[in-house]
Amino acid sequence: MQLDLQTCDFRPHRWFRFCMSAMTRIQCGPLSTSHLLQEKVLSVWREVQPGVESPSSTNRKRCVLDRVESERGIFRGFFLCLLPPRLSPLLQTMARFKAKQPSSGAAEKKKPRMSNAERSAYFSRREAAKVLRSVLQGDAHRRAVASIKSLVYSPSIKNKKATFALVCQTLKHLPIIKDVLEGANILNSRLKRQVELVYIITYDILFGQEISFVGDAEKFLLQRKVSLQSALARLLVRKKMKRIEDLLDHYQTPDVSKPRYVRVNTLKLDVDSALIELRKQFMVEKDDLVPDLLKLPPKCDLHDHPLVMNGSVFMQGKASSMVAAALDPEPGWEVLDACAAPGNKTVHLAALMGGKGKVIACELNKERIKRLADTVRLSGAYIEVFHGDFLSLDPKDPPYSKVRAILLDPSCSGSGTVAERLDHLLPSHAAGQSANVDETERLTKLASFQKKALTHALCFPQVERIVYSTCSIHQIENEDVVKSILPLASSHGFRLATPFPQWHRRGLPVLEGFEHLLRTDPVEDKEGFFIALFIREEGSVIQPSLSPDSSHLSLVKRTKRKNLSKKEARIRMPTLFGGMFKMFLYSKPSFRVNLK
Repeated sequence: MQLDLQTCDFRPHRWFRFCMSAMTRIQCGPLSTSHLLQEKVLSVWREVQPGVESPSSTNRKRCVLDRVESERGIFRGFFLCLLPPRLSPLLQTMARFKAKQPSSGAAEKKKPRMSNAERSAYFSRREAAKVLRSVLQGDAHRRAVASIKSLVYSPSIKNKKATFALVCQTLKHLPIIKDVLEGANILNSRLKRQVELVYIITYDILFGQEISFVGDAEKFLLQRKVSLQSALARLLVRKKMKRIEDLLDHYQTPDVSKPRYVRVNTLKLDVDSALIELRKQFMVEKDDLVPDLLKLPPKCDLHDHPLVMNGSVFMQGKASSMVAAALDPEPGWEVLDACAAPGNKTVHLAALMGGKGKVIACELNKERIKRLADTVRLSGAYIEVFHGDFLSLDPKDPPYSKVRAILLDPSCSGSGTVAERLDHLLPSHAAGQSANVDETERLTKLASFQKKALTHALCFPQVERIVYSTCSIHQIENEDVVKSILPLASSHGFRLATPFPQWHRRGLPVLEGFEHLLRTDPVEDKEGFFIALFIREEGSVIQPSLSPDSSHLSLVKRTKRKNLSKKEARIRMPTLFGGMFKMFLYSKPSFRVNLK
């Protein structure tokens, strides 16, 4: 019995999907699945042709399916003959296209797996590119999120040692790399979107170790290695140099080396135990100024040392460690760190207090507060972290009214830590942009904020000691700020005191009492810090009227009340909603109701 195709009620969209699936199984699947196809064909046949169950037609279908194991083409032809004529050519075309496509399993088998060295190099370049992007963007806008070391040694970077080396070496060679890429003219639109990765790979090809180039960007640049080398040769001719070493010496900035200082976290470990442990690998000696500070030879790598990993020891410079020691808070005090991130000085305060008392850490920047929280967690100290602006704190609020000491280390230019931050590697430093007009305007804005912050610190009613510090060498951020604040500080009962009397380097002679200020030299001491210590005289109490904010508000309120008539006051402040209308009255005085 032959099938009458004219009387079959076909549903082409269903048959199309089913036929494609069936033919894919036939072409790519194992032969053992033919019995599943038989059941599928029978079920679909019953759906399309309900009531047609003649033995002859069923036997015919089963006979055709049984021949699949020997002749797959017959099964494909069986489906094609059931389709309407308008769909047969389309299905044949798609079947041929499907046959040309390799299976996913075959593609995965052909793709070679990366070795451990290749995988390490691949991810190190991309981590270095991520850090390099943050560094270059911060340098271009003169608003760095963090130093190079802080970015590299953050928890998100896995291969820290290789990433740090790649970032530093690429920055050293960056002027040459930019000139070579411009001369070779090989950057397309796709590579320009990941130009930091291109810088990293180009350094590896021209100056580094040419190994493990497995990524797409690596292969693209490696294929154009001859063009890169030719551009480098033309650069040598243009600079009138014969060797690449001479070109590197022409571009490079000399390295600035300094001793490695580490501060012992006395909340977890005593200084003598830290000395015994560190002397197993390094030459270590105690610092003669800061009690819990240890001095090691330059370029000692301690980032993976167990004491650093568990928070028993913090890598912190000498000048930075002097700030909290200058404040010298007593155990049991309430202490406020006004601009706390990344938190090294904050946890130092907690250690100096022996874990007794209360430390409040205030930080406004969302990204930097994460780093602050990590530092606090690692130190094991109990510190209350406040995410907000220090200037928004009300000194009379109960949480802050009993603060006895304030450490104010506000945002500054960072001009005194170029060696520690590796700022001498940045394009702006190499181009000599530190004294341009934009930098002068930036310093002025920073000094204005620093004055506001120091003024606000003086308004806390119970505060006895305030340390103002910067990592800047500029007078406008240091002596000039203190000089402008001294009259207000004197009216609050504060005077300048001398931190670390044995330290010989003092402030610039531009104000009265400059001998009390402390400076460190970026050349001799390898860091440029400034410290000013304010101490309140015994018996002096802050007058609320001396606070500029409170006096201003009280004057505004008195003026507004005086200008309001009794009729306006009765209308604007009904008894039931008096508090609400008072707030509306003082916040929006232009919306007064006048019935005259």
